[in-house]
Amino acid sequence: MNFKTDILPLLPYDHPFLFVDDITEIREGHIKGHYTFSKDAEFYQGHFKSKPVTPGVLLTECAAQIGLACYAVYRTNSENRSDFGITSTEMEFLKPNYPDNKITVEAEEVYYRFGKLKMKVILFDDDKNILARGKISGMPISYKSEK
Repeated sequence: MNFKTDILPLLPYDHPFLFVDDITEIREGHIKGHYTFSKDAEFYQGHFKSKPVTPGVLLTECAAQIGLACYAVYRTNSENRSDFGITSTEMEFLKPNYPDNKITVEAEEVYYRFGKLKMKVILFDDDKNILARGKISGMPISYKSEK
């Protein structure tokens, strides 16, 4: 499965809220991908003004986009898939992430049943230090039809 042609067009995100640069591994039960938060991102101007740090909520979103949404496209078969939204997260942040650092997200499937997907995620920096780890769950989103 190719990220640019098979997964990216099916994701419900776009710039500036797309936090996936590439998927480097994908197979049953496992996904690995990466993203680099650019030093020019607007939120860095105010998130610790003396030493910009990536907000934990955006690290969680990056992990969810790679480890949950991209994997869900693969796992649920692109013809029968729908957008996956986060239903719960349990994240532990161990080290700060600074601008222009490439983050690698590795995720392992915990379970997929009754439409709910739960993934164990680990985020690494360029030096393979663990930045954060945890579990993220999601399920298909039902959109209300417009009247």
